Amino acid sequence: MRIVLVVLFDDVQSLDVTGPMEVFAGAELYREGSYRIRTASLDGAPVRTSSGLTLVPDQALADVPTPHTLIVPGGRGTRAPDLRLTAWLRAHGPRAERLVSVCTGAILLAAAGLLDGRRATTHWAYCDKLARDHPAVEVDPDPIYVRDGEVSTSAGVTSGIDLALALVEEDLGRAAALTIARHLVVFLRRPGNQAQFSAQLAAQTAQREPLREVQQWITEHPEGDLSVESLAARARLSPRHFARAFQTETGMTPGRYVERVRLEHARRLLEDTADGIEEISRASGYGTPEGMRRAFVKTLGAAPAEYRRRFRPAHIN
Repeated sequence: MRIVLVVLFDDVQSLDVTGPMEVFAGAELYREGSYRIRTASLDGAPVRTSSGLTLVPDQALADVPTPHTLIVPGGRGTRAPDLRLTAWLRAHGPRAERLVSVCTGAILLAAAGLLDGRRATTHWAYCDKLARDHPAVEVDPDPIYVRDGEVSTSAGVTSGIDLALALVEEDLGRAAALTIARHLVVFLRRPGNQAQFSAQLAAQTAQREPLREVQQWITEHPEGDLSVESLAARARLSPRHFARAFQTETGMTPGRYVERVRLEHARRLLEDTADGIEEISRASGYGTPEGMRRAFVKTLGAAPAEYRRRFRPAHIN
């Protein structure tokens, strides 16, 4: 039996706690004896979450046995970490077979020195702070979770569920993880390297209606003529004015936005359909498989066929 220990503290984010716990509880129902889930706070006293919910831990951290999987959630309580908690993590974290953080729980792991020399992520809003305060940590702000050896870190809130499902799949197999995902009505298909934001969310929404309409049109027509000249005509602006206004209002150039939309569209088709590579390259606006391959290798480090092999669910043939 694998002991899963979730650390509790005042002002913890409740969903960071309950999301992964529900996944592991579902795994225990799927295969009895798989996991034993425990919660613990520094002194064993109840804690109040950032949303006002009170959680009663099973015991004090000083009394818990060494867990197989140690989960450190995030929340407002990580902004000024209790030195006793980081000291406990520094002493006991390395003993766990798997060390996991959810959201800003990565800040606690970093404060304990447990992320030094490792690649990690956290909620997008705190990636800069994590990198600034802990330069020994290689912070990657894009993925929803990062696995570096026995240490795994996840982005904001619901990504803790994605990471927990990945860990269950590693332990019990894909059928178990898929059953749990269906029960929780969540996707099992979100791989760790999926971006925290879609292209539309990564860019700011333009203030002017013609530019907003262009943003939406790009998303709906990745295969279309998305040159600056064509998009500028759609917005009824000169190409120079359009390019300048688009970057000012969205925070990225039209070309960069188009690249992200096309890559996102191609990834979705590779994961969710059995369409051929050539068909997907045309539908995503790359024109040729070679053009799509170059974009995938540059951004994701894997060719489309390899990406599909890794991340397409087994039931899609």
